[in-house]
Amino acid sequence: MTLDKSMLKVAQDAKAASHVLASLSTAVKNDLLQRMAQALIEQADVLITANELDLAAARAAGLAPAMIDRLVVDMKVVRSMADGLREVAELPDPVGEITGMRRRPNGLQVGRMRIPLGVIGIIYESRPNVTADAAGLCLKSGNAVILRGGKEAIHSNLAIGKILKNELERLGLPAAALQVIETTEREAMLELLQREEEIDLIIPRGGEGLIRFVSEHSRIPVIKHYKGVCHTFIDASADYAQAEKICINAKVQRPGVCNAMETLLIHQDIAETFVPRITAAMQTSGVELRGCPITCEFAENVLPASEDDWHAEYLDLTLAVRVVDNLDAAIAHIRKYGSLHTEVIVTRDYANSQRFLREVNSSVVMVNASSRFSDGNQFGLGAEIGISTTKLHSFGPMGLEDLTTRKFIVLGDGQTRS
Repeated sequence: MTLDKSMLKVAQDAKAASHVLASLSTAVKNDLLQRMAQALIEQADVLITANELDLAAARAAGLAPAMIDRLVVDMKVVRSMADGLREVAELPDPVGEITGMRRRPNGLQVGRMRIPLGVIGIIYESRPNVTADAAGLCLKSGNAVILRGGKEAIHSNLAIGKILKNELERLGLPAAALQVIETTEREAMLELLQREEEIDLIIPRGGEGLIRFVSEHSRIPVIKHYKGVCHTFIDASADYAQAEKICINAKVQRPGVCNAMETLLIHQDIAETFVPRITAAMQTSGVELRGCPITCEFAENVLPASEDDWHAEYLDLTLAVRVVDNLDAAIAHIRKYGSLHTEVIVTRDYANSQRFLREVNSSVVMVNASSRFSDGNQFGLGAEIGISTTKLHSFGPMGLEDLTTRKFIVLGDGQTRS
């Protein structure tokens, strides 16, 4: 079968399966997810063995340590995938929820019912856990899912997908409800991106290059998240110990993820005392610093920052540091250089915290907490399908409800329109 016909069949089979999934009861979907979680645990050795093939290839190809970290599937990751599926099973099912019922003057009752989107395509790099997370969220929300991972995790993704599909078949459900594309050829992805009649939404997860490529070539609506240039602003009133703790966690705890801090902004009124303190703490933690002239004046061993540094998503132990005049300047910097992901203010000034919340329009805005909390699981959504930095139709971490839409329902008693 040619590649174009093969991808057409994948899409058509998924569309047919989506009709079955849309009518499943919550109990059946929850049972399926619980079975999938248990199957992952029971076959952990199969997953770890498959993952070792990917890790060996990644090391041979010279992938960066941060990329290899995203690839690892060990027992901890397997348990995390299983726990994610169980957590999704415990979440309320949005499908079928009816809201806004109201009676019109003519007696008609009009409301809205939440329904699945249909078929969702996930295109992603590294992170084999995405295979299980995405499958769980899509199936619980009544959607069929087509998963196209990167070549660096092909063995891991196929192994996870096979285990999950087996559970679908054991319950007599269509295996096409969950399909992992077996080829890593780019042409296969291009073919999928043309299947607008069968696929309802594309969610790319990965580097900026992948997301721009998908957005430029897709005939299907795309949820975009180009990069995570996350800022933390230390206000003049901030508690220094709290600010230091938050900043170290935001940069160091896991630097290779999209919710890690990439730029630190510091109010000029505290620069002389706080800049030396925070830069020394960062350097002790192995962070390379690139700073504005004032930062370089107050701290040692800081490289001068270039314009590119303010745009950079390092995904590594590198941090840009800038001293700004005031809150207005911090907000202006974020508006110019931010990626609409996550922004943080550390302050004891209530008025400033509220201004920051109102005027910074990123998908997540936080007060006195690490940007590392910007995550669907941490927000109570269960496993996260991705983070949207576009405002239609979802903004920020995406959970079950974001994989549904609403249709109008109308209840009448013989009314006709004159």
